Amino acid sequence: MILNSQENYKDKKSIIIYFSRANENYAVGYIDKGNTEVIAEYIRDLTGAELFKVEPKDKYASDYKTCVREAVERIRSHNAPIVKELPDLSSYEVIYIGSPVYCGKMPEEMVTALKDRDFTGKIIRPFVTHEGSGLANIPKEIKEVCKGATVLDGLEVKGSTVNSAKDRVESWI
Repeated sequence: MILNSQENYKDKKSIIIYFSRANENYAVGYIDKGNTEVIAEYIRDLTGAELFKVEPKDKYASDYKTCVREAVERIRSHNAPIVKELPDLSSYEVIYIGSPVYCGKMPEEMVTALKDRDFTGKIIRPFVTHEGSGLANIPKEIKEVCKGATVLDGLEVKGSTVNSAKDRVESWI
């Protein structure tokens, strides 16, 4: 179920699960910190939520075009192992799930991290960074992968604007 976010979630025990990639970026050139990580840190600063970064076992190439090819192959093959499994989520009420948009989807590493988990009773607040695709299909994909969760409206932020987006993030929280 996807619902509108009307409640204040700042005081609920929360975790931010996100994927982010630095290096060459479509709109802003080379970056030292991934756009989604910037937004995840804003959310942490505003809510006190814990951070968990999903990291691929096989790092993506630093150049954008090669990274896109790698992302397409991982999505197609559903083969994207991660460095570390998610922590136990049973004590969290709210789970923020963040990623860039890769070909209209979450990076396959996020699917690897989230699948086969029990999300019954959890509130999920998706957020994405992009350069023109908005939320794409990510809220729907989260709903399919995170069975039993209530998925609220998401936040989409253009990657080229993340460094000035803290007020937007705060309004969304």
